[in-house]
Amino acid sequence: MSQLTAAITAVGAYVPDYRLTNAILETMVDTNDEWITTRTGIKERRILKEEGKGTSFLAIKAAQDLIDSRDIDPTTIDLVIVATATPDMPVASTAAYVATEIGAKNAFSYDLQAACSSFLYGMSTASSYIESGRYKKVLLIGADKMSSIIDYTDRTTCIIFGDAGGAVLFEPNHEGYGFKDEILRTDGVGRNFLKIEAGGSILPASEETVKNKQHFVFQDGKNVFKYAVSNMADVSEKVVKRNDLSNDDINWLVPHQANKRIIDATARRIDLSEDKVMVNIHKYGNTTSATLPLCLKEYESQLKKGDNLVFAAFGGGFTWGSILLSWAYDS
Repeated sequence: MSQLTAAITAVGAYVPDYRLTNAILETMVDTNDEWITTRTGIKERRILKEEGKGTSFLAIKAAQDLIDSRDIDPTTIDLVIVATATPDMPVASTAAYVATEIGAKNAFSYDLQAACSSFLYGMSTASSYIESGRYKKVLLIGADKMSSIIDYTDRTTCIIFGDAGGAVLFEPNHEGYGFKDEILRTDGVGRNFLKIEAGGSILPASEETVKNKQHFVFQDGKNVFKYAVSNMADVSEKVVKRNDLSNDDINWLVPHQANKRIIDATARRIDLSEDKVMVNIHKYGNTTSATLPLCLKEYESQLKKGDNLVFAAFGGGFTWGSILLSWAYDS
């Protein structure tokens, strides 16, 4: 029997109906469509407007889409990981609730948080569980309700983020397809460049922290952009070279959808043409943990068995990395 690898065997996704366009943002803050599009590539983003619904709603919808696409019995799922920066509540686990709601009653579950790199790190984790031989089906969900932590009077952040959920199923593969290699990194220098200051153990929630808007995302855009451009491109190039691949061997770049200029810089570094780069930032903005699976869902019909995919992400912390994966099925 050939070596056991962890392969993606199904994908699912969900985006809310409401579209927050650049034209609408022009009525909310001092900005305009040309400025936003030129600097980010974003034209609109989806927002979960329904009261009382959070990240778990997005995650459940994405998981159900995946389950329906392959007619999967949820009781056969061994593990549910929810990669998210916006859990329903600090305690208890969003993943536990999601697993129960989708009928994965035999699975254990937990949340994974690494900002915009959460799903990428989750891919590494899910693959390791499969490759251990102890588990057969690992459901990895990336979901974030970013609108819950965005100040819509702050034009530096409100133009960027959207809400969405995406999911993939990892299963054992004996044909040589699936997870191939990874380079994952962190650097605490980014702790103060991209953060939510209050609500944790250092600065618990209070009347003052709410008044000062310290529960919203703060981003030092210039520093985040600088680190993201260099580091996301660097690890992507390294994982390609380490596996002796040329640009002809790479079928797709699956980049975190944070900024079109960062995506373009990463593609240039590994010498890929635009037709090999998954891009949907113009439609959804930065959906944080959902960007990578959302790309897979949108491009699934174009993927072929044996295609080499390079995943890349960068997030707060700083966290970043790249993963090489061989696609395991024809759509």
